[in-house]
Amino acid sequence: MMTSLTVNFNSVLLMTDEQFYQLCEDNQNVKFERNAQGELIIMSPTGSETGSKNAGLTAQLWYWNQQKRFGVSFDSSTGFKLPNGADRSPDAAWVKRERWDSLTLEQKRKFAPLCPDFVVELCSPSDNFNTVQKKMQEYLENGAKLGWLIVPETRRVEIYRPEQVVEILDNPKSLSGETILPEFVLDLQPIFED
Repeated sequence: MMTSLTVNFNSVLLMTDEQFYQLCEDNQNVKFERNAQGELIIMSPTGSETGSKNAGLTAQLWYWNQQKRFGVSFDSSTGFKLPNGADRSPDAAWVKRERWDSLTLEQKRKFAPLCPDFVVELCSPSDNFNTVQKKMQEYLENGAKLGWLIVPETRRVEIYRPEQVVEILDNPKSLSGETILPEFVLDLQPIFED
C-alpha cells in the first residue's frame, strides 16, 4: 500500500509557487506536498477510518475556535508555504488571529506563507512513522509553537514544543492546548476508538 511518493523534477522543471498551486487546483483529487528541496510529494488518499478520526479531531478544534475566536482553524486539505520553502498540509492546524489578519487577501486564498502556530498529524497505519516525526520537527523549525503527533493504532501521542524534548504519552484521555490554545482540550476517546 503506497502512502506517498517523492518525485524530483528539479533537473527538468523548477516549479514556481504559482505553478505548484495551479497543479494542486487542477488535481484536487490528489494530495500534493513539496519539501524544502522542491521535490514533489504525491500522497495517497486517507483510508476511511483515519478520515473519520481526522474529521472528529478537526471538528473539536473548529468548535473551540468558534467559541473563543482567537484565531483560524484549518482542516487537512489546507496547504501552507513554510519559511523554509516547503509546502505542507497538516491534518489539522491553527493560526493566531493577528498573524492571519496580517496576510493579504491573495495570500489567504492560496497557500498562506507561514507555519501554523499549532499543527496536528494523525498517523495512519500506512504512514511511515519516521517521516511523520521529521515533518513534526520541520514544523517546529519553521515556527510552530505546539504540535501533536497522534497514533490511534498504539494510542500514543508525541507532543512537540520549541526547544524542548518531545514528550511521549501512552493512552492519554485528552490533550491540553496549553497556552497556545487556551482552554482547548482535545477528547481523544473518539480518535482512539476502534
